[in-house]
Amino acid sequence: GRIEESFRRRLEALPAETRRLLLVAAAEPIGEPVLMWRAAELLGINPEAAAPASAAGLLELGARVRFRHPLVRSAVYRAASLAERQTAHRALADATDPDVDPDRRAWHHAHATPGLDEDVAAELERSAERAQARGGLAAAAAFLERATELTPEPARRAGLALSAAQARHQAGAFDAALGLVGIAESGPLDELQRAQVDVLRGQIAFAVTRGSEAPPLLLSAAKRLEPLDFGLARNTYLEALSAAMHAGRLGSRDGVLEVAKAARALPPAPDPPRAPDLLLDGLAVLHTEGYAAATPMLKRALRAFRSHELSTEDGIRWLWLACRTAMDLWDDESWFVLSARQVQLARDAGALTVLPLALNLQAGIHLFAGQFAAAETMSEEARALSDAITNAYVPYARLILAGWRGQQEETLRLTAAGDRDATARGEGRTIGVGRYATAVLYNGLARYDDALAAARQATEYRDLAFFTWGLVELIEAAARSEKPDLAADGLRRLSDMTSISGTDWTLGVEARSRALLSADEAAERLYREALERLARTRVRVELARTHLLSGEWLRRKRRRLDAREQLRTAHDLFSQFGMEAFAERARRELVATGESARKRTVETLGDLTAQEAQIARLAGDGLSNQEIGARLFISPRTVQYHLHKVFGKLDITSRNQLGPALSSHGGGSGR
Repeated sequence: GRIEESFRRRLEALPAETRRLLLVAAAEPIGEPVLMWRAAELLGINPEAAAPASAAGLLELGARVRFRHPLVRSAVYRAASLAERQTAHRALADATDPDVDPDRRAWHHAHATPGLDEDVAAELERSAERAQARGGLAAAAAFLERATELTPEPARRAGLALSAAQARHQAGAFDAALGLVGIAESGPLDELQRAQVDVLRGQIAFAVTRGSEAPPLLLSAAKRLEPLDFGLARNTYLEALSAAMHAGRLGSRDGVLEVAKAARALPPAPDPPRAPDLLLDGLAVLHTEGYAAATPMLKRALRAFRSHELSTEDGIRWLWLACRTAMDLWDDESWFVLSARQVQLARDAGALTVLPLALNLQAGIHLFAGQFAAAETMSEEARALSDAITNAYVPYARLILAGWRGQQEETLRLTAAGDRDATARGEGRTIGVGRYATAVLYNGLARYDDALAAARQATEYRDLAFFTWGLVELIEAAARSEKPDLAADGLRRLSDMTSISGTDWTLGVEARSRALLSADEAAERLYREALERLARTRVRVELARTHLLSGEWLRRKRRRLDAREQLRTAHDLFSQFGMEAFAERARRELVATGESARKRTVETLGDLTAQEAQIARLAGDGLSNQEIGARLFISPRTVQYHLHKVFGKLDITSRNQLGPALSSHGGGSGR
């Protein structure tokens, strides 16, 4: 405020015509000089009026009109009266070509309008439609919100407010969305619109808490929509089901089953079904009839989501849930493709509500690929984004990453914090993630009794992917703890799914798990099968663990030369990935074979703060300071400040040196 006031005082010393020119420049945020001068000409402003502003260091005129500081623009605009602002916007609207840039013209017209004006409101609504068609959710919301203010007819105002609220929600502005919902509800709404309000309240509850509040709201809205709009009802059932799955063990006792049964009772979707229709049918069958009945349906849904015919709207809205389904089916390739696609779609559209989920899912596949630095960057971006839009941050990737890295203190701290936060919100999925990450941690540390206890907790509730991955940890921990009955029961439950899924990932992990409980000849054959299958996948961390278990088995069979080959490979991979606990476990086994194995501490970017490391990785990936700032919700100047410190700590002098410097310190992007 003090800075802006200092600029305002400097403005008062400028000629009146210069202040008018500055107001035109401030009212046109794109900084297009031709448009500014056209508007200035319409207002009778002489081109020489720019000189005092330039001399005062407030304005730069070149290929773009640039203010010295963003607060100069703010000071100029706030210092003007409402009538002066409207005059500037009217000139800019008149100077804008309606065929080349109708949306900018509509925006300026809207700000030049002193009262209600249905024609301008209709123009803004058309601009919102164009913005949504090209994926600009925040722009569409702004157009619709201004149209709401300008339209004189109460029913139309209510409808526009509802549309604006929906766009604000997708763009991550939840408080603004709820305010617009209030405006919509104050006007006359028809039955369908009232049901849409219910849907929106449930969607916002899910985005803000990811917990147990959302499922009943969405289920009620879905039932209300059935006789009004069948397609919208199906979409809402899918949202209710995904929300119930998030609530999990902290939701109502039969929450998931209740939604799934209601969805199963729906009439069939129109033919041909859309990808979300296939996903709803498959997930409903999964929770009512089981994995075997649902898997063919869910595989068909994933093929539909990978199709080029998938609409942008369906991609933004549902790809995160399709990624979760790919995880449940052990389909690493679909997980990789779909998560990358949604992150790009969400970025392009500014769909900030789903972007944190998409980033966490993309981080997950990079994590399983052993690309921990890339996974950490994505996870940190998801956290920064969640903080910025004040929705619930779900630290799935961050938790699993700590467990895989063998960071005991960090894993237990994150798990405890996650439990407290998840319990407060009613989001049980985080608890399942924490137990799985803890089981991985203790298996890496060879503390098998502790790993078994965590794995048993992870498999108490069917959190789908985390349940099945927990079974893998349970089998290894039970086998090493000499509890063959528990291991055999875990293997039986695991194989019930792996034989149906049929991917190299699932069959490789099953073969490895079965080898732990098999006699000599069968065990060797199963380890070889596991290595062959996992080598064809993206899940390199599971391949490394298979080399370790195979090497441990060979050493116990006194086949030291064969064991060394497997253990060396495991040790090298673990060290490369940053899996310190597993790397140490492999090193100890190598020493037991008689080979001298140097204890290697995986190098990290320990001298950099978390934010410095994240900025360094993004800059190393080629992003500009402005692009990095936009992702992390900080200014380009702050980015430059952190990069300056990074250069000093890494002893480099340019951005081109970041990639090699990060890689040599174990912090390359891994992309």
